[in-house]
Amino acid sequence: MNNTPSLQRSNTPVLFSDYHSHPQGHRVQHYTQALLQPWIDSAPVKGIIDIAFTDHDRYHAGVDFDELDRLREKNPGVKIRAGIELDNDPETSGAGRKWIEQNWERLDFVLGSVHYLSRADQMFDSVPEGAQQFTGRDIDELYSDYFRRVREMAASGLVDCLAHLDLVKIHGHRPRAPVTELVDETLELIRTRKLAIELSTAGWRKPVNELYPSDEIITLAIEKKIPFTIASDAHSWAQLGENYERLAEKMSAFGICEVCVYEEHRRIAHRL
Repeated sequence: MNNTPSLQRSNTPVLFSDYHSHPQGHRVQHYTQALLQPWIDSAPVKGIIDIAFTDHDRYHAGVDFDELDRLREKNPGVKIRAGIELDNDPETSGAGRKWIEQNWERLDFVLGSVHYLSRADQMFDSVPEGAQQFTGRDIDELYSDYFRRVREMAASGLVDCLAHLDLVKIHGHRPRAPVTELVDETLELIRTRKLAIELSTAGWRKPVNELYPSDEIITLAIEKKIPFTIASDAHSWAQLGENYERLAEKMSAFGICEVCVYEEHRRIAHRL
């Protein structure tokens, strides 16, 4: 299979990669061919020929690089990237960071994300329970606190890309101030660190029913020449590439004609 993405005759881009996926779901499941092969079988059917497995760092015990090598040998038509999603879990992220440092050379791609605000015992983006963390709170302050934590992740030196950049909107809360003012410092740090951000279709299946990030943030990121990856944040192989047709239309409307993939942390830009 030719791994160079082809062009469509229309202005809608052909989306060929998915750089946010969770084969283990939300529990430790050791990487085996039986666990991973259904993802690879599903990928080409959906036009995906470049996939990054990015399980949460708290489940790093399930990641097996040798199993990934065997999977690559069996499936030469799909680029299979070893990845991880590092978040700011107060209990587990310390061990996750150490694991990433120890395995940096075997990893292709590291996502950075923020799932915790002031409560150490609950992810704010859990549905519906996490919505309680927003009740009676100043939403602008919560947004500012969230983006401060994103900057800390971006400055860690351990990530290649920031996941679902405005996840804080998940329950539908909007700040009074323009979100571009609240996110500008964060995007500027991402730009100077030469990191990417993802366009994630996961927001369309959440209460906010909106792409991550918002149109305003995408516009500002384009102005700052920040590169994009594309992702579904799939937690089952059936969700791989979910809503990519809708994402392609959105990207066409923004004039985004380039996406990034990663190999051994080296960013590779592909025109669509």
